[in-house]
Amino acid sequence: MADARVASRYVKSLLGLAVEQGVLEAVNTDMQFFDKVCHSNRDFVLMLKSPIIRHEKKKEILNKLFSGRVHPLTMSIIDILTKKNRESLLPSIATEFHNAYNVYKGIGKASVISTIPVDNELRSELVALVKKLSNKTQVELEEKVDKDLIGGFILNVGDRQIDASIKNKLKTLKNKFSENPFIKQF
Repeated sequence: MADARVASRYVKSLLGLAVEQGVLEAVNTDMQFFDKVCHSNRDFVLMLKSPIIRHEKKKEILNKLFSGRVHPLTMSIIDILTKKNRESLLPSIATEFHNAYNVYKGIGKASVISTIPVDNELRSELVALVKKLSNKTQVELEEKVDKDLIGGFILNVGDRQIDASIKNKLKTLKNKFSENPFIKQF
């Protein structure tokens, strides 16, 4: 919990500096890149959190990986965190920065789970529905595929969920049949 509070302070500072310097888009892209590296490489995250690996070695690894590939402001926050021995916060900062960016830009976030990949026509309909439900002008739609749904989709927008899956409809139908006393006799 304390790490989340510390990470959010760094995020607020980084967001403010990025806006002030006019490099918000570049820093957001860098943080998404860093987050992608963290999610795709568990060993990298474990290295950042390891108390056994010296901070100088972590700084050297981070410099080799990101120097020249990210904006200087992004690199400076990485340097600051390694100097303060807080490189373990970097994955949290990368994730939280994108959330803060979305809030700053007024971008709504939604996720859709379907049985097959969503095509462009359905994607545009879902985005329009999310805009209507969330009163946002821009929407970031996360797409997942789950074959167990049989058909249809599940759309999550904030704290709302629209479950239009066949799996849910079959479950509802099963519950209705089980409540019917006439059917229970057979």
